[in-house]
Amino acid sequence: MDEATLQMIAAQLRHPHGKEGIETAERMNIGNKNINLYTIEALNIQPEESLLEIGMGNGFFVRNILEIDDTVSYTGLDFSVDMISESTRLNEEFIENGRAQFQLGEASNIPFPDNSFDKIFTINTIYFWEDPEKVLSEFKRVIKPTGRIYISVRPKSTMQNYPFVKYGFNMFSKEDLKLLLENNNFKVLETIEREEPLMDKYGQFLIPETLIIIATL
Repeated sequence: MDEATLQMIAAQLRHPHGKEGIETAERMNIGNKNINLYTIEALNIQPEESLLEIGMGNGFFVRNILEIDDTVSYTGLDFSVDMISESTRLNEEFIENGRAQFQLGEASNIPFPDNSFDKIFTINTIYFWEDPEKVLSEFKRVIKPTGRIYISVRPKSTMQNYPFVKYGFNMFSKEDLKLLLENNNFKVLETIEREEPLMDKYGQFLIPETLIIIATL
């Protein structure tokens, strides 16, 4: 795979846009299925909770969340116009009944009032945060005092096997991620590590790992 292709893949993973972005999101639904389902399980969703997801892609897994309990509400925030459009298209019924909304915006400037959400989660986005401290400050602002945040990643030990990560990816080990949270006044409650099935990812055959860090204020 040539360098131009690797750069294109990295750019679309960061900010899916256009026809290729829509196709990239569909591929991510397959490649990221397990990390999404593991995260939804870890959320331990309770009745009447309000959830915020940062970077939901095309919103394919929103149904898995909202079918757990019909009193739960979901908000997806993404900075890709095309992903907002795709999420809206795929989740029209949940939008119409008031259980889901999708908002264009940045994680570093979350467009919601203080103390809005019971749980905030994000999957495979932290690699692209230009200012992690600012993002975490926004998490602290919009989470309720007793709320929890869930950051799900493929750890550095997995990510470093992908050839495109040299183009704009910040990788984290478990220790790196815990330290980042603790340095920003979060208390780490739990660390979940799970292996995923063997997969072919852009020509690389490997067993990916899922890392989920659960934290509170």
